[in-house]
Amino acid sequence: MSVRCEDAEAIARFVAYLLSVRGLSQRTADAYRRDLQDLARHLHCRRGPKIDDADQNAVEGWLRASRAAGLSSATRSRRLSTLRAFVRFLREEGSRGDDPLERVAAPKQRRPLPRVLSEQQIEALLDSPDRRTARGQRDLAMLELLYATGMRVSELVSLRLGQLDLRRGLVRVVGKGQRERVTPVGRRALEVLREYIESGRQRLRPAGDVLFPGTRGRPLTRQGFWSNLRRLARSAGIPADRVSPHVVRHSFATHLVEHGADLRTVQTLLGHRDVSTTEIYTHVARERLRQLYDRHHPRA
Repeated sequence: MSVRCEDAEAIARFVAYLLSVRGLSQRTADAYRRDLQDLARHLHCRRGPKIDDADQNAVEGWLRASRAAGLSSATRSRRLSTLRAFVRFLREEGSRGDDPLERVAAPKQRRPLPRVLSEQQIEALLDSPDRRTARGQRDLAMLELLYATGMRVSELVSLRLGQLDLRRGLVRVVGKGQRERVTPVGRRALEVLREYIESGRQRLRPAGDVLFPGTRGRPLTRQGFWSNLRRLARSAGIPADRVSPHVVRHSFATHLVEHGADLRTVQTLLGHRDVSTTEIYTHVARERLRQLYDRHHPRA
C-alpha cells in the first residue's frame, strides 16, 4: 500500500531537516524515511490518523504489528527512536503540541556485547600487510591509525593529508553530523604514517590531498577497506567473518578500558555524544576478565 500524500509530505520535511539542519548522512536519513513510511502505511491500511497526528494507541499498535511480523526488539526500538525524533521535529516546527510517546515503553532488549579481538590478534593483524609494496604500506598505515584512534571507517577513508599533524601526533577527525574532534595518535602509528606518506602514498597517485587513495587516486571506499581487512585477517590466521573495521574500533576501546582508561576519556576519543554509549566497554572488559579466570584458575 502506498503512503498518503499528506504523510509523504510530512516525512519529506523531516528528512530535509535531518540533512540540512542535523547534518546526517543520506544513508542515515533514508533509514529514518523507511521507518516512517512503514508507520504511514500501517496507519493508512487501518484507516488510522495521518502520521503527524498518530496517538499513543496508534504507535503501540504499530509496534505490536512489528513484533507480530517477527522484527527483533532492537529493530522495534530503532523504529521507536525514529518516531521520537520525528515528534520532536513536529513540536519544534509548531505543527504538534503534545507528545504521544510520553508513555510508550521501549521494547525490552538485552544489548549484546560487541565482538573484540585480543591484543595478540591485533598484533598479528598489524603484522600481515606487505610493507614492500605501496598498497601494503597504505593498508598498514590505515590499520595502525584505526587501532590507534578508534575512529569509524567512514572517518578513516575520508581523511585528507591536512587533517594529520605528525609533528604533534594529532589527527582532526570529522565525525557524525560533521562534528569535529582532535585525537592523539600513538608513536607506532606515527612512524608507519611517516613511512607511508614519504614513500607509498605518492606511488598510489593520490588525487589532491587524499590521504588513502584507492582506484584512480580517489579515496579508498569503505567496502574496499573492508575487503582488504578481511584478506589481511585471513593472512593473520583470524577468521575473516570475525573481523570488521568496527571490531577494530571496539577492540581499541576495550583495550583502553582494560588498561585503566576512564570512560570519559574513551567517550571523547570515540566521539560518542553520551557516555552511556561508552559504558558497554566496561561490561566487555569484565566479561573477558571472567573468561580468563574461568579458563586459567584451577578452582574456577
